[in-house]
Amino acid sequence: MDRGRFLQAGAAAAAALSASSCRSSQERWRFVTDAEGRTLGALCDQIVPPAEYPGAAQTGAVEFIDRQLMRHYRKHRAAYRRGLTETDQLGIATFGHAFASLGFAQQTGIVPVLEGQRRPFFDLVLNHTMQSFYGSPRHGGNRDAAGWRMLGVPEPPVRGRSQFDGAGKRPS
Repeated sequence: MDRGRFLQAGAAAAAALSASSCRSSQERWRFVTDAEGRTLGALCDQIVPPAEYPGAAQTGAVEFIDRQLMRHYRKHRAAYRRGLTETDQLGIATFGHAFASLGFAQQTGIVPVLEGQRRPFFDLVLNHTMQSFYGSPRHGGNRDAAGWRMLGVPEPPVRGRSQFDGAGKRPS
């Protein structure tokens, strides 16, 4: 290969790499699409709705589940893809709109159908939403320790840090 072709091939490879890295840095989610993220957020808020405290979606349930689908929940990817698509199809068939576009009361009307007809998927979302809402914020959920505050539970100390004051001294 002569020098000119080598430089052209290198420039093309660099442009392709740059384009793909720019695209991925602009996407919000690691696994779910934006539409799936909206559906998942609405479904999580049906499980832990916003009231006195923020709901599951506002406290990072979608971020948590999306992150875990790239790691520990990898085996559930197909179930999430299929389940979120079926949830939107159910919303369209019932009310003419995707699940996330429906009002809270209409979504609430669809949840029993999901529980009955799509139980394994609904159980996954239920369990993962609870893990997010009550788990450690370091995993992407329970933003601002909202789940713990709701229960009146103090934030546990972080391992490796002094459980006493900031200077590491024991209280007198």
